[in-house]
Amino acid sequence: MLVRLRTAIQLILTRLRAVWLRRVWGMDLGEDVRISGKAHLDFTNPCGVHIGAHTLIAPGARVLTHDFVGGYHRDTRIGSRCFVGANAVILPGVSIGDQCIIAAGAVVTEDVAGHSLVAGNPARVLRKNLRLGRHGRTMAATLEAIELEVAARRNT
Repeated sequence: MLVRLRTAIQLILTRLRAVWLRRVWGMDLGEDVRISGKAHLDFTNPCGVHIGAHTLIAPGARVLTHDFVGGYHRDTRIGSRCFVGANAVILPGVSIGDQCIIAAGAVVTEDVAGHSLVAGNPARVLRKNLRLGRHGRTMAATLEAIELEVAARRNT
C-alpha cells in the first residue's frame, strides 16, 4: 500500500515538473516525458531543449544547450522512446534519434542515429537496430516470448 502511494506521488511530481518546464521555461517536451528531479536541463537556453514523447531522463543526466567558453547556443534534440542513463552528458547541438539508449555516464559529442545504443566518453555506438518501447525499455524479451509461443502453437 505504502509503495503504491509513494509511486503515485512520484509520478504526479514528475508530470508536474514536465508541465512547469513546458509552460514556465518554454521547453519542447513530448507526451509522457519523464525527467528525474535530479536531472539537469540547461536553463541558459531553455527553448533549445527538445525531447520527444515517451522518453526518460535518469538522475544526474545533463542536457546542455550552450557553451560558455565557445559563446554559442545550440538546440539539443532527443527523439521519442529514448532512455538517457544516469550521469550521461549530452552536449549542445547534438541530435539523438528515436528509440535510442544513452548509457550511464556517456558523453555524447556527436549526433546519434535512431535505434542505437551508445556508451563511453566520447560516446560510441555499441548496438544498432534496437526496438524500444515506452521510456526506452527494450522489447527484445517480449518479442522472444511471442516467437516462442508462436513456435509452440505451430508444433501442436
